[in-house]
Amino acid sequence: MNRQILRLAIPSILANITIPLVGLVDTAIVGHISDAHAIGGIAIGTMLFDLLYWNFAFLRVGTSGMTAQAFGRSDREHCARLLTQSVSIALIGAAIIWALQWLFVTATLAIVPCSAEVAAFARKYFFIRVWAAPATLSLMAVKGWFIGMQDTISPMITDMVVNVVNMVVSYLLAVYTPMGALGVALGTVIAQLTGLLLGLLIILWRYRYVWKGLSIWQLVKDRQGIRNLLTLNANLFVRSLCFMIVYVGFTSLSSMYGDTDLAVCSILMKLFMLVSYFVDGFAYAGEALVGKYIGASSPNNLITSSPHHLNTSSPLSSLVRLLFLWSLGVGAVFTIVFALSYMPMYRMMTSDGVVLERLKDFTGWLIAMPIVSTLAFMWDGVFTGATAGKQIRNAMIWAAVGFLLGYVATYHWLGTHALFVGYFLHLAARVIYLSATWHPLVERQNRISPASNL
Repeated sequence: MNRQILRLAIPSILANITIPLVGLVDTAIVGHISDAHAIGGIAIGTMLFDLLYWNFAFLRVGTSGMTAQAFGRSDREHCARLLTQSVSIALIGAAIIWALQWLFVTATLAIVPCSAEVAAFARKYFFIRVWAAPATLSLMAVKGWFIGMQDTISPMITDMVVNVVNMVVSYLLAVYTPMGALGVALGTVIAQLTGLLLGLLIILWRYRYVWKGLSIWQLVKDRQGIRNLLTLNANLFVRSLCFMIVYVGFTSLSSMYGDTDLAVCSILMKLFMLVSYFVDGFAYAGEALVGKYIGASSPNNLITSSPHHLNTSSPLSSLVRLLFLWSLGVGAVFTIVFALSYMPMYRMMTSDGVVLERLKDFTGWLIAMPIVSTLAFMWDGVFTGATAGKQIRNAMIWAAVGFLLGYVATYHWLGTHALFVGYFLHLAARVIYLSATWHPLVERQNRISPASNL
């Protein structure tokens, strides 16, 4: 079973490691050919897309869990329907983004504190990059489908190609065409379209058997399946909104404490996210394997927003234990690394002496976060594989409440540290709620029917 976990986790980790490189390269390109207005404009423009696309994270998460269960049941037709339905939802979402783009940009820039020059560049950047919306959202669905099919090699290849194309084309367009810094936006569009084309080619080549003998009518007639997918995605959409409350709230509130503390919070958040790049690999493995085992144990049932057919037989329980052992191992390694080498890591992020000195005051939070964050991320993967939409949604609602209460209760006397109290409590709330919810789900299944071997 460890081999299955590592076979799925390692490619995802490798792909995740390339993600921060794109932002670094884009910033470096613009930083060398343009001015601070362009750098700030790209930062604001990127934030606009983060706000948009974060709300569509359900396209990957929901698709992976439901596909894994269909895969576990060897339901080839349902696997095909899920991809078709998810990509259709992605294209509808992209059409909504296109329709509302001017209103969204105007409203957001009206409340974001930035200069007129930065806002003007951000607007131009946005209106170029928004053409990638259909490809970006469809790629989320395609990558989720790959993971559900127990395949993390294909999304790894797709992500790496997207990131390499993004860096190369952005450089060429920015340096060698009249577009200048705006070439970075067009480079992203081309990269996303390239990634979607590659993903579709992989599906046609590697997974053509899934569509063998199926008609278009068979793919679109499943009204109940569409309702199940929409119900799950609605719960995951609420989850995404709560994530935005925490992460956007963290950044926005940190700006109230001055430029130095804003820089400190930004650096620490990037280091926190470094942990997620590794743990997410095991969380994706959890999505795929938990979904597969649950699907295999429930041949006539698709678990949607409220799972009733969880299984306590040895493979599933052993799988969950092993997943947590791996994630805890990752968390322990990062705790040790942060404890022993926090200053070198700080110096990699900044050379500003004032910021470096201030960072020392927050090192305790850096060391404390990895273990609790790995537990939260791993539970997300397990519950995603179970397509337990209500539980995932409720956990994140409590997490957002924990963040806000933690900050409000302590900011008067802790200052910037109150943000980290709130962030820690949001992670703890997820861990506590999901830990408390998992076993009752299993016990309820035991009352419904005897456990079967997976």
